[in-house]
Amino acid sequence: MNMIKKLLGVLALTLTCSVAVAAEGGYPLDHAPDRLNNMASLQNGARLFVNYCLGCHSANSMRYNKLTQLGLTEDEIKKNLLFTTDKVGDLMTIAMTRQDGAKWFGAAPPDLSVIARAKSTNLGPTGVDYIYTFLRTFYRDTTKKTGWDNAVFPSVGMPNPLWQLQGPVTHTHSHIHQVEQDGKTVWQRASTTYDPLGYTETKAETLQNHRGGESTQHTFQAQSRSQSIAFDNNVADLANFLGWMAEPNQLFRKQLGVWVLLFLGLFLVVAWRLNAAYWKHVK
Repeated sequence: MNMIKKLLGVLALTLTCSVAVAAEGGYPLDHAPDRLNNMASLQNGARLFVNYCLGCHSANSMRYNKLTQLGLTEDEIKKNLLFTTDKVGDLMTIAMTRQDGAKWFGAAPPDLSVIARAKSTNLGPTGVDYIYTFLRTFYRDTTKKTGWDNAVFPSVGMPNPLWQLQGPVTHTHSHIHQVEQDGKTVWQRASTTYDPLGYTETKAETLQNHRGGESTQHTFQAQSRSQSIAFDNNVADLANFLGWMAEPNQLFRKQLGVWVLLFLGLFLVVAWRLNAAYWKHVK
């Protein structure tokens, strides 16, 4: 009985920690489209990763020839994706050292081999959801050293790598909070709008009969809706590729898991009937 109580306590603690981690970021993560079974999507994600990410971020646990699992041939990999080495069996390394990265960006850009698993939370958003939301929430900010900021990762030390694909975006950050005004406590909405060039305009208005609590809201307005839709689609492909790269065998693992559970279920029935037959004549 004590062991059962301990196990239940550990389970409850795990669930509590999982919820806390999921809510820690402050920005609600969008659910990324699930395209792990879509080879065309993963191939496009690989192309985007090599062209837009691999200049600063390595993938030291991934070899180029592993991309053949996505339906690419070695000749296609050599022709379209092989820019940092001459051998298709080499790792996805970069020329920039960690010392140079720390000098140029303030911190060395992380390796992205398993970034999707590192950003996953138990019973919460997946790492693919995090990447999908992160890459879609960059906005211009002239007060930052890189000229960019991010709603998911405030004061991030990197510029927007996909800014050409995203196009001009206007970002508005609104914060409802209490302030002292004429000796009274009132609710106020402070809004800061960042235009496509990163210049800001701040407004503050007093809210009458506000019944909610303190809250923060981010809104993004793209100048071109068609470009925004295409950009979201590309980011979904890139995020799913990073999710695949974090565990290339995950689809096989899930398929195998179904057969294992079916076997265990069948074995349970056999063991149950064997147990009944064994103890049938024992009183």
